[in-house]
Amino acid sequence: MPPIEDHPLRYKLANELHARPFPTMAAPCTAVYVAIKQPKEAVSRDRAQDLTHLIALLERHGAPHPQPGATHYSGRIGRHTLKWEQHTEFVTYTAFVDGLSDRPFDPADFAVFPEDWLAQAPGQRITSCLLRVEQRPDDSRIDEVLSEWFVPESLAVSTVLDGAGVVAGDFRIDPAGHLRFAVFVGPDVGKRRIGRIVQRLCEIETYKSMSMLGFSRVREMAPMIGELDNHLTRLMSDMTEGQKPAEETLPQLLAISAELETVAAKTSFRFGATTAYEAIVTQRIDALREVRFQGRQTFAEFMMRRYEPAMRTVNATERRLQSLADRAMRAGDLLRTRVDVERSAQNQKLLASMDQRADLQLRLQRTVEGLSVVAISYYAVSLSAYLMEPLSGVTGIGKGTLTALITLPVVAAVWWMLRRVHRKMIDR
Repeated sequence: MPPIEDHPLRYKLANELHARPFPTMAAPCTAVYVAIKQPKEAVSRDRAQDLTHLIALLERHGAPHPQPGATHYSGRIGRHTLKWEQHTEFVTYTAFVDGLSDRPFDPADFAVFPEDWLAQAPGQRITSCLLRVEQRPDDSRIDEVLSEWFVPESLAVSTVLDGAGVVAGDFRIDPAGHLRFAVFVGPDVGKRRIGRIVQRLCEIETYKSMSMLGFSRVREMAPMIGELDNHLTRLMSDMTEGQKPAEETLPQLLAISAELETVAAKTSFRFGATTAYEAIVTQRIDALREVRFQGRQTFAEFMMRRYEPAMRTVNATERRLQSLADRAMRAGDLLRTRVDVERSAQNQKLLASMDQRADLQLRLQRTVEGLSVVAISYYAVSLSAYLMEPLSGVTGIGKGTLTALITLPVVAAVWWMLRRVHRKMIDR
């Protein structure tokens, strides 16, 4: 019996779940991270350029190339281990090396990504981070170094993964252009667990930055949406008060509806992506299983105060756009109803006018029929009198008397004939 046939994508889909494992790193170590995104049409970009840029970095270190069409890569470049991932809108590079620099968050650590190579990137930097991973000292020592490394006002610190480590960051860009994150782990924490902590911090920052693109778009759109809202409100007010005829209101309403549909089409992807990125940020923070450290705010609390209001603004704007589109549609329905009512009234007036005309035509027809009876009868009586003139000599009846005798029967016959013709026309 032949074996069952596999779906052509079975192995590819199964392997996709294991294609991007967490990096493994041991404390102390340093991680350098950068995410690059094209400023426009990032989803439909030429992804071969991403691979070309990666290969240019690998060739500087004589490292093996990724396979054609690859979406992820891991390998050694000099002293560093490089992890590269290609996403829907951006690509990420993470390089980590054992040991720490003497100067905390030294910008020289970022030299693993040469400036001339970064300048040739097919896109722009959306975020970059320096992560310092140390063995966990006493809590008092952690409190001391955090005050030196970060801005206290925006610092978020928490114990994560059931006490496996302490993570800290202030989500501010330092003078070198990077964000800073500190990770303090215990001596018994495994390499993979450290890698999960570092990757989740990088993902939180990346997806936070990507979702904030939606907030930036919303702020740009706010004046235009407000103007459309006011214009639509004025139009509906004019429609209610009947100040403008439908012929003037309809073109303006169509223009507003078209503009709203255009805006919705242009922003639908960004709004959808923002919602997805926000969900990932929340999920990654939840996965850290935070516990408050020395009464300081956690990452979740920082996001609640600084990040979630921006996301609520994006969601509110999306709902407002949909509401405006619905209002424009209802306004169109109301205008259509108004036009139908006006047209019905015009049709009633037209029908009434046609009834009056038909009544006048009927009266005129009856008048013409009466005159026709008189005219035809006159000629018929005259002809009959000429035909019966010889009888006057035979009977001794004068011509006038004979004409008077035949007038009534002739008129009756003419009337009867015209009525018969009229009935036949009606029957037809």
